[in-house]
Amino acid sequence: MRSVPIPVDVSKLAITCVKAPRPRVLNRDTGEIKTDKNGNTVYEVTVSVEDEFGRIELVKIGITGEPPIGVGDQVNAVGLLGYVWEIAGRWGIAYRATALLPVREAADV
Repeated sequence: MRSVPIPVDVSKLAITCVKAPRPRVLNRDTGEIKTDKNGNTVYEVTVSVEDEFGRIELVKIGITGEPPIGVGDQVNAVGLLGYVWEIAGRWGIAYRATALLPVREAADV
């Protein structure tokens, strides 16, 4: 199954960092850290996403390099994409962003 990136419109979402960014571990036994095609460390950030109707989901977003955000920060997810995946009959959506910025900094960009 080839995964086609699906752009996510974040204009009506409130995104809050709920767990500090950390390097994504590929193998818990060896401690291998995920890197992108250029060898940069991929981080994962757990955020809460609230839509305009008050529904809230916890989501992990992958990003290259450590983003300048911390727990409790309102976040602007720049270039957020969803990728549908399927493995052994299970499926889900993986999220990736080009940048995760605190809302106060994103307003300056």
